[in-house]
Amino acid sequence: MALGRTLAVSPLGMSGHLVEVEAHLAASVPGFTLVGLPDTALAESRDRVRAAITSSGLGWPQRRITVNLSPASLPKAGSGFDLAIAVAMLAGAGVVDASRTAGVVHLGELALDGRLRPVRGVLPAVSAAVAAGRPRVVVPEANAAEALLVPGADVVAAQTLAEVAFRHGADIPRPERTAAPPPGPPPERPPVPDLADVLGQHEARAALEVAAAGGHHLLMVGPPGAGKTMLAARMPGLLPDLSDDDAVEVTAVHSVAGTFDPAGGLLRRPPFEDPHHTATAAAIIGGGSGVPRPGAASRAHRGVLFMDEAPEFSPGVLQTLRQPLEHGELVIQRAGGAARYPARFQLVLAANPCPCGKAVGKGLGCVCPPVVRRRYWSRLSGPLLDRVDLQVEVHAVSRVQIGGTEAGEATDAVAARVRSARARQAERLAGTPWRTNAEVPGHWLRASLGADRSLMADLDRALDRGALSLRGVDRVLRVAWTLADLAGRPTPRRSDIGQGLLLRTRGQVSA
Repeated sequence: MALGRTLAVSPLGMSGHLVEVEAHLAASVPGFTLVGLPDTALAESRDRVRAAITSSGLGWPQRRITVNLSPASLPKAGSGFDLAIAVAMLAGAGVVDASRTAGVVHLGELALDGRLRPVRGVLPAVSAAVAAGRPRVVVPEANAAEALLVPGADVVAAQTLAEVAFRHGADIPRPERTAAPPPGPPPERPPVPDLADVLGQHEARAALEVAAAGGHHLLMVGPPGAGKTMLAARMPGLLPDLSDDDAVEVTAVHSVAGTFDPAGGLLRRPPFEDPHHTATAAAIIGGGSGVPRPGAASRAHRGVLFMDEAPEFSPGVLQTLRQPLEHGELVIQRAGGAARYPARFQLVLAANPCPCGKAVGKGLGCVCPPVVRRRYWSRLSGPLLDRVDLQVEVHAVSRVQIGGTEAGEATDAVAARVRSARARQAERLAGTPWRTNAEVPGHWLRASLGADRSLMADLDRALDRGALSLRGVDRVLRVAWTLADLAGRPTPRRSDIGQGLLLRTRGQVSA
C-alpha cells in the first residue's frame, strides 16, 4: 500500500476552496476510482491522466488506484484537477518524492501527450491558495503571466507533466523545454470611440457626462438613427482607469469567464458589454451546469452594461437586473452551492419610443396602435425604471446641426471633467464604503444638504403628486450632487436639484 498527496483548488464564483488530492495505490486488481463528487469533465480525467503518464515515459502503476478529492462533500468541476491527480498518483507510486508534493498546489489540464494546457480561473484560484497559506503553485506556462499577478504567489511554470515530475525528484532525464517564441509587441488596444463623432445631441451628451461622473444608470429614448448607440459606445471612454484593487477584481471575473488575455496584463480600462436582445437570463446574469459562470452583468463589473433595444429583451431577463442594480453583486444559487460574482456596473438602456420608432413629437407618423405601444413599454417595468437615475429624450438630428460649424467636445475634454468630479466624490466619501454618488444612500444625502428645507421644495411637490417615489427622490439627490461636483460646488443648489428632476423624468415633471 502507498499513499501520495498534493493540493488543488476548486473554484466557486470568485472564491476557491483548497482541495487535498489523495492517491491510494493497493496491491490488488488494477483499476482506477475517482471519488469526491467529480463532475463529468473531472471524471474523464482518468483517461487523460493515464495517457499523459504513459506518454511521458513515467510508467502507469499496475495497482488498484483510488483518488480522493477532499473535502468529499464539496462538488468539484472542470479539468483543472488533472495535474494534481497525476502528481498524487506518481507520489503514491514512488516515482516522485512524496514529501515535495504534499504542500504544493497543482493546476492544469493534461493533454494526451503529457503537455500542460491552460485552464480558466487561474487568478482567483492562485489567490485562494495564497490566502490559505499555500503560496507554492505549479501552473501551465500559458497561465504563468496570469498567476504572477497575485501578490505573494510563488509560481512555477511548466510545459509538460515530465517537467513537473523532474522538479519533484523523478529519476528521469531532464525534459527539454520548447523555446518560447520571442515576445511580440503588446496587443494594441482598439481605438476608443470619440465623443466628437456624435453630431448635435447636446442634451444627451450632457446626460452622458453626468452619468459617467456619478456612476448613474441611464435610459435614452429616441427614434432610430438619432445616435443612442453611438453615445452609449462612448461611455467607457469617459470613465477613469480602474484602481489597482478594481483591476484585480475585474481581471479575476474575466479569468473565470475565460475572456482574459494575460498577455495584456491586468485589465485597467472599464469593460463594456452589449449583449444582443435575444440573450437569455443565464447569459446576462450567469449560470450554466455545474459551477455557475459569470454572465454579461458580472463581466461589466466597474464598467458599462449596454442593452440596446431594451424593450425587445425578455421581461424575465430585465427583471433579473434588479438585484445587482441594488446590491452590486449577483448570487447564483445551484444545488452544488452558491456562487457570488461582483456586478457593480452602470446600466445604459436605449429604446425607441414605440415599435415602429416614429412616435416622436406629435407622433403623426406612428402606425402603432395604443395597445401595441403599451405592451412595448410594459416590458420595462416600473420597479426597473425606478432604479434608473437618468432618463432622457434623444431627438432626431436636424439639418442645421449636421451643417453647423461648432463641433462637439472630444472624449478627452469631457473625461477630464469626469475625473475631477470623481476626485471630489472620493474626497467627500473618504472613510465611507461608497465611491460614487450613485452608491450613496438617501439618508446621508439628505443629511449633507443641511438645514435649509427650501432645497427640497421641488422634490416634495413631485413626491406629493406621485410623480416620484421615495427611491426616485433619493436618486434625484444623487444626480444633484453629481451636478454640483461637475460645477466644482461643495453642495448642490436648488437649480441642481431642479435639473436632476428634469433628467430623471425626461422633462415631463417641471420643477
